[in-house]
Amino acid sequence: MKTVYSGSMVALITPFRDGQVDEGKLRELVQYHLAGGTNGLVPCGTTGEAVTLSDEEQDRVIRVVVETVAGRIPVIAGTGTNSTAKTIKYTRAAKQAGADAALIVTPYYNKPTPEGLYRHYEAIAQATDLPIILYNVPSRTSVNMLPETVARLARIDAIVGIKEASGNMDQVSQIVQSCPSDFAVLSGDDSLTLPMLALGGAGVISVVANIAPTAMSELVAAFHRDDVARARELHYGLFDLCRAMFIETNPIPVKTAAGLLGLCLDELRLPLCPMSEGNRRKLADVVNACRFVQPAPLPLSRNAGQKAEERQSWFPSPAAQDKAQERRRG
Repeated sequence: MKTVYSGSMVALITPFRDGQVDEGKLRELVQYHLAGGTNGLVPCGTTGEAVTLSDEEQDRVIRVVVETVAGRIPVIAGTGTNSTAKTIKYTRAAKQAGADAALIVTPYYNKPTPEGLYRHYEAIAQATDLPIILYNVPSRTSVNMLPETVARLARIDAIVGIKEASGNMDQVSQIVQSCPSDFAVLSGDDSLTLPMLALGGAGVISVVANIAPTAMSELVAAFHRDDVARARELHYGLFDLCRAMFIETNPIPVKTAAGLLGLCLDELRLPLCPMSEGNRRKLADVVNACRFVQPAPLPLSRNAGQKAEERQSWFPSPAAQDKAQERRRG
C-alpha cells in the first residue's frame, strides 16, 4: 500500500523581507497552519516562488519548515524543474532536508511528449527514494499530462498521487477511474476541491488555505465524514475568495492578502510585482467580506468564522494597510 496523502495541504508562500527569506516569519506561518488544522505543508512550489529561490534558499526553506513542523504533519517539498537531472538533484536534497515527499511539476517550456513525461518521472523515481506526487498544471507548463500517462506512472511504487490542476472534470474522472485506489488525486484548483472530492479525490493542495486554513481543512474533512451539506456551505463561503486568488498571477493575490492580514509582508521577487491598486482594492473587499479568513493579530479561535461586520474594528482601510506594511518593513 502507498502512503495516501489527503486533506488540506497548503501550497505555502515564502515570506521575504528586504529581498531575503524571512525565516522568523516562515516559522510563524508554519505554526499558524499547525494551529489552523492544515493537514500538510508544501514549501517551494509555484506559490512559494521556488523558481526565484537559490539552491541554498530552497534547501533552507525546506529545512526550516521541517524543523518547525517536527513531524506533526507531512512536508511535501516542491522539487520539479524542466530538467530531469536537476529535479533528481533537488529531490535528493529535499530528502536530506527531511521532507516526507516531493511535489514534481511537469517540465515546462520544453513541452515533452507523453512518453517523455513518463520517462522523466520514471527516471526520478528510480534515482530517488522520496514518495512522489505528480503535478499537472497545463496553464503554467503548456503541457497536459494525459490520464493514460498518469495511469502508467501510478503503477510505479514511488509515485503516490497527483496534484491535478487541468480544470477538466472529465480528465479527473478518467484519472480516478484508471488509477489504484491508494493513488491520491488532489485538487490543484481551490474552487474545484468539492467537485473533485465528489469524483473520488483525496483532498487539495491549496492556495487559499494560506489565509483560510481552518475552513479549507474542514471542507475536506466534512466531505470525508459524509457531511456534504457542511462541505457545500464551506465551498460557497470560500468561493469568492478562491476566485480572487487569481485576479492576478498567483502568488501575487495570496501574498497581498497575507500582507493585508498581517501574516507576512507582501514582498515578491521579480519578475512578479506588486498588485495593481485597482485589483488590490477589489481583493481587500473580498477578504473583508469572507468570514473564514484568519488574520495574524488575533488568536485563530477568535478569528475563524467571524462575520465581516464583526471584523470591521480590526480590518484596516487601504491607507492604514499601506502604513502597517511600512512599519513592518522598518
